Amino acid sequence: MLIFSIACLSDCPFKHLIETLDDRTDKKFYNVAKLGAKYDTLPYSIRVLLESAVRNCDGFLVKEEDAMNILDWKAKQNVIEVPFCPARVVLQDFTGIPAMVDFAAMREAVKNLGGDPARVHPACPTDLTVDHSLQIDFSKCAMQNTPNPGGGDPPRLPSKLSPVKGPRKLPCRGQSSCKGPCDGESKRNSGQLSVQIENTPLLCPFHLQPLPEPETVLKNQEVEFGRNRERLQFFKWGSRVFRNVSVIPPGTGMAHQVNLEYLSRVVFDVKGFLYPDSVIGTDSHTTMVNGLGILGWGVGGIETEAVMLGLPITLTLPEVVGCELTGSADPLATSIDVVLSITKQLRQAGFSGKFVEFFGPGVSQLSIGDRTTIANMCPEYGAILSFFPIDNVTLRHLKHTGFDEVKLKSMEAYLKTVKLFRNYQSSTEEPEYSQIIHINLDSIMPYVSGPKRAQDRVAVTNMKNDFQACLNEKVGFKGFQIAPEKQNDVVPVEYEGNEYRLAHGSVVIAAVISCTNNCNPSVMLAAGLLAKKALEAGLTVKPYMRTSLSPGSGMATHYLSSSGVLPYLSKLGFEVIGYGCSTCVGNTAPLPEAIQNAIVEGDLVACGVLSGNKNFEGRLCSCIRANYLASPPLVVAYAIAGTVNIDFQTEPLGTSPDGESIFLRDVWPTREEVQQAEEEFVISSMFKELKEKMEKGNKRWNSLEAPESVLFTWDLKSTYIRCPSFFDKLAKDPLPLQGIENAHVLLYLGDSVTTDHISPAGSIARGSAAARYLTSKGLTPREFNSYGARRGNDAVMTRGTFANIKLLNKFIGKPAPKTIHFPTGQTLDVFDAAELYRKENIPLIILAGKKYGLGSSRDWAAKGPFLLGVKAVIAESYEKIHKGHLIGMGIAPLQFLPGENAPALGLTGKEQFSVSFPQELSPGITLNVKTNTGKVFHVLASFDNDVEMTLYRHGGVLNYMVRRLS
Repeated sequence: MLIFSIACLSDCPFKHLIETLDDRTDKKFYNVAKLGAKYDTLPYSIRVLLESAVRNCDGFLVKEEDAMNILDWKAKQNVIEVPFCPARVVLQDFTGIPAMVDFAAMREAVKNLGGDPARVHPACPTDLTVDHSLQIDFSKCAMQNTPNPGGGDPPRLPSKLSPVKGPRKLPCRGQSSCKGPCDGESKRNSGQLSVQIENTPLLCPFHLQPLPEPETVLKNQEVEFGRNRERLQFFKWGSRVFRNVSVIPPGTGMAHQVNLEYLSRVVFDVKGFLYPDSVIGTDSHTTMVNGLGILGWGVGGIETEAVMLGLPITLTLPEVVGCELTGSADPLATSIDVVLSITKQLRQAGFSGKFVEFFGPGVSQLSIGDRTTIANMCPEYGAILSFFPIDNVTLRHLKHTGFDEVKLKSMEAYLKTVKLFRNYQSSTEEPEYSQIIHINLDSIMPYVSGPKRAQDRVAVTNMKNDFQACLNEKVGFKGFQIAPEKQNDVVPVEYEGNEYRLAHGSVVIAAVISCTNNCNPSVMLAAGLLAKKALEAGLTVKPYMRTSLSPGSGMATHYLSSSGVLPYLSKLGFEVIGYGCSTCVGNTAPLPEAIQNAIVEGDLVACGVLSGNKNFEGRLCSCIRANYLASPPLVVAYAIAGTVNIDFQTEPLGTSPDGESIFLRDVWPTREEVQQAEEEFVISSMFKELKEKMEKGNKRWNSLEAPESVLFTWDLKSTYIRCPSFFDKLAKDPLPLQGIENAHVLLYLGDSVTTDHISPAGSIARGSAAARYLTSKGLTPREFNSYGARRGNDAVMTRGTFANIKLLNKFIGKPAPKTIHFPTGQTLDVFDAAELYRKENIPLIILAGKKYGLGSSRDWAAKGPFLLGVKAVIAESYEKIHKGHLIGMGIAPLQFLPGENAPALGLTGKEQFSVSFPQELSPGITLNVKTNTGKVFHVLASFDNDVEMTLYRHGGVLNYMVRRLS
């Protein structure tokens, strides 16, 4: 098989660039800075692409002309295709399990074609983090006074954090080795911030004991392991039999935060050869790692599998937009506000398919947490990635998180030699950019984003007016079209013996969740400090609300606990429920039945507020129409208010027991308070403990049994893991290109159809085709789990394709996962209609509008349609990642000519379509489409390069790789 490595030195045309670092013969590298004056004008992100091409140049997969094209970026951008060999791959379990299942199935297929299945291994380091299978089965109901281990109410902190000055002994929980001003040792450390919790031994920041897991976490983990046992056994088998694969077990953290805190190398050192860290992943938010100066983005499972098998990614040499940051943000604004502001501006500018690279003095004011939060939201503004070159802030962060000092010195020397180290304060050697946009941080104030899309930013000061406008607007991205006489409706509801009143805007789910924020201590601590102040003012959260806290890793739990704010979050209902995406992917506990009934019967626009990155309608819960993304402190604030229909400037959050109105400004922590807590409580020993925890695993994972056979032993009764049917009837050689004859339209869709519409990740509806299949296997609804958890079973995922309840198929005229089987005229679930077409041997196509395939890089959004029998999609435009997935599964991405679409051409979708393909494809070729009504029109075959056309001729990347390995 193909193996990524440093190109053979004897054959590499760039071997003259190899140098030793500071006269150290044990450290070598390619000094790409010696390629000439053009190098100094390249954006930093392009310099990383160039180094990869130089180092991997073998004359076959990567050619000398590829490297020279990258060097000539200014002239070749947006014109030339170039290969990129990432240093490593990151998978999360929802999108990683189909990749691993495909690897296991490829071993079977290679064996069937006469090859050696043991040759199938990932060729580069591949880390899989099990973080998406967590569901909130157990959570502390808001304001429920669960007793502490010592009894009584949660401990109360002093109203002010104060430094310890002079000699003082404190009852630290640490041992005698503690270096702090505590009983552990007589050595004093004047000025250290410490927090004393009444009747509780102090947790001194100098000495951190491993925290006992909260009972809720342990309960959720127990259910998670039981529910996902088959998947976890499969993952463990894969980690044993595949080289270069490591699995981060459940209960550790989210893929992106683990990637930052543990997996990232920043600079690789392989047998004394230095080169920049880079990564691609099966999650669109892999871009988060760019905040640490590591080039990376999400490409979905199909391309990732190709990389794992030794093929480079091929991409159009991108334009690079320089984003200059100046000024400083409002004191009340958090990094999330900066993110949402930048998201809106970049989305409006339209940077799809481009790199964004940040520069300017404003960048120096952003912490690594701020930068990674901004980079995380990159998919929401459509760019491939948002890059923050490495600077002194990066190095300080690495030192703070426990990087080896000697390694840091070598890293800094290497980066400066190859000119990958940035000084944001200096403008003397600015690179050239395709275009430059300017963002003044002075103009940024607190924002939320919603109610249905991340790019729809709303100033908190305008939230009430905006929500009321949404009630009036016609149904769409910003509208719900509620009749004026219904907008003030109030529905009384009884819950746990008390009566409450629900209205439009009532918050019923509030979750501090997701990689977007949990890597950033400042916003998490701000949420904790706000919870503390709110409780001390006598404010509460309604008990029916589904509140939860899911940290990105145990590190966040550590600093929230050691700073003393965790008990306050917990008492408000934001109890740690585990480590995983949970609410962000729809894995939240069902709302109380009484609340659901009130929402449905009252036709209320109920709301969810979460600190995540996705807020599509119906994603959190089918009965919640409005979802807002917000910073963690604002999530807590809206939970306390109980509604988004509030003006925080003029209306109080609530009333104290004394009858005093408490406003948000009264409980909002100052930036100085947050910075003080972050400086004192987010310390390097926490990162060290996290790494040790990941390396040791946990008892449940360590005791899990799994086979070690070369071929996986498929359990035919399994409803989680199945050998997929992609390779059924696969021949050794591809057939000549076949046209599409008399295809029916399976679905007639509009604009902005997301991968969530195509392949939902949330719960499996009881009346769906997938539910009927699972029921036939003897499962009860409580055992259905989610589509995300069952991505290793093609039978479930095919039935779940286009099963989103919010799918708007023009054949049906209202949101529903239904379509029409035209030969019989029946209205059916999409899978059932496709099955009838399959039995009749009728091919299928999909008609769509603009931006088909927005959202997460979900490979089943292409695999599912392929297994339904879809041969082509005809759309006005595509999201680039999804278009690549369609090609990777052998589905033709066809595009209406500019200015044309289905309505303009007079198409109803009821016609039958025929498309002819020439035997020799070429990028941008125009094809004829004929209908059975006699109409003829032209479409573009949206193939960008020879690689895409080769993969399409083979029927997709999986078939191509199996043939190569055989």
